[in-house]
Amino acid sequence: MATLYDMLGVPMHATDEEIKRAYRKAAMKWHPDRNNGAEEVARATFQEIKDAYAILSDAAQRKVYDAVYNEQMRGWEAQRARRQSAQAEREAAARTADEAAYAEMVSLAMRFADEGHNRDVLFGVLLGRRCEAQRAAQIADSVSALQASRREAEAMEKAEAAAQAAAKAADAPDVSAGAQASAVNGEAVDRGTPANHAHPGKREESTSDEHPAGGLGGLWFQFLNGLRF
Repeated sequence: MATLYDMLGVPMHATDEEIKRAYRKAAMKWHPDRNNGAEEVARATFQEIKDAYAILSDAAQRKVYDAVYNEQMRGWEAQRARRQSAQAEREAAARTADEAAYAEMVSLAMRFADEGHNRDVLFGVLLGRRCEAQRAAQIADSVSALQASRREAEAMEKAEAAAQAAAKAADAPDVSAGAQASAVNGEAVDRGTPANHAHPGKREESTSDEHPAGGLGGLWFQFLNGLRF
């Protein structure tokens, strides 16, 4: 909002002398005789300069003007603050609504992506919900890429789990194979061990049974020993 001080090109705290010099300079610049071809504009501006100087050069009128101006400035500032506050509230409400709509569109796209639909289907679904084309394309691209990354990560986790299970199975001892090896080793030991070492009593019995002469020789030896006494 232009003021009388702005018209003369001086600050509000300018002295009377500064106001006088500023008036002379502005009057010479905008005098109609000095503005050939733009006399109408110059004449109107020159008149405004004269009116401004008439008020500001009079101490009483300047005081009244300053009081009125300050009051107007306070009202203008308050009005501007109210406009700015209302504008900020409208912008905040618009951002909130836009963020809610964006979140809804993302959630919708994620649901269809989880069902296995591709990017083009997501884009079409969003357009069907009156989503702006550029935003629909952005959401479809982002959700599709995210879903692909998730599936790739899940596949890698499954492959890693399978590899770990296979490694554990390879490192674990084979119980059935160990039992069979033990049985085979035991049988080999039994076959390689002499009968008299494993069962001495049985050997003596079997010897007597298999060699009758050996038994008779023993009896004969006892009989001879008896004759000596």
